[in-house]
Amino acid sequence: MNRDWIVTARTLNEALPYLQRYTGATIVIKFGGNAMGDQEAMASFARDIVLLQQVGVHPVVVHGGGPMINEMLTRLGIESDFVKGKRVTDAATIEVVEMVLSGRVNKRIVQAINEAGGRAVGLSGKDANLILCEPSDPALGFVGEPAEVDPTLIRQLHGAGNIPVVAPIGAGRGGETFNINGDTAAGAVAGALKADRFLLLTDVAGVKDRAGEVLTQLTAAEVRQLTDDGVIAGGMIPKTETALAAMAAGVRAVVILDGRAPNACLLELFTEHGAGTLIKG
Repeated sequence: MNRDWIVTARTLNEALPYLQRYTGATIVIKFGGNAMGDQEAMASFARDIVLLQQVGVHPVVVHGGGPMINEMLTRLGIESDFVKGKRVTDAATIEVVEMVLSGRVNKRIVQAINEAGGRAVGLSGKDANLILCEPSDPALGFVGEPAEVDPTLIRQLHGAGNIPVVAPIGAGRGGETFNINGDTAAGAVAGALKADRFLLLTDVAGVKDRAGEVLTQLTAAEVRQLTDDGVIAGGMIPKTETALAAMAAGVRAVVILDGRAPNACLLELFTEHGAGTLIKG
C-alpha cells in the first residue's frame, strides 16, 4: 500500500477529536495579506473554508484589501494625504474604497469559495446595520471604529447553510460610509458572535519572543507584559490589541498565524501542534 496513503489516513484519524471539538463552533477568519493576491493561495484558502463548513464548523470570513485600494487610487489618479502615517479617507477616496472592498475583493473571495463547492454570500458592514461606526479620528475623514455590531444577519446566513464573507465597510449614524481596518472589523464581528476562535491571518508566523522564536501560546496578561517590555512591537501591537479586545468581548481564544502557509486554518484547528500563536485566558 502506498506510504503516502497511510500517512494521509493516519492524519485524518488523528484529526477526529478536533473535528468533534469544533462541530457547531463559530470561527471568524480574518483573510488578508499576500495570500489575497495569489490565485493559487486564494483557491487553497477557499477549499479550507468549504472543508470547515463541511465538517460542521460555522466559518465567517472578514477580509482586507489595502493593496487593491492603493492600486485603484493610483489608476484613477486620486492622491491621498496622510496624517501621522495614516491615509486620510476623504469623500472621493471612500467611494473607491467601498467599490474595491465590497465589489472587486469581496466578490473574488465569494467566487473562489463557490467554485470550491461552498455557498458564500458577500456583504459589508452596511448590510442590515451589521457594523455601525463612529469616526476613529476626525482628521482621518471617513475612517471608522465599530461602535455597534449586530450579528443577526450572519447567524441567519449560517442557518441557511451559507458562508458569510464580510467587507470592512461600516455605516455611520448619519448615513455616512466608513472604511474600517480589516483586523479591527474582524475582531468586532468575532466579539459580537462570541466566536469560539478568531483566526487572524497575517504575513508573519506569529508572535515572537526576543530571540525571534514563535511563541505557541500566551495569556492576555503575558501579551500585555511582552508589550510593556518591548518584545511585542511595531505592526504586531495593533494585532495583539485586536486579539485582546476580541477576547474581552467574549471570543474564547485568538490565534495569530501565517496566512501564507498552506492550509494554515486546518493546521491550527485540526492538528495537535496547531499553527501560530494561541492567545487564551
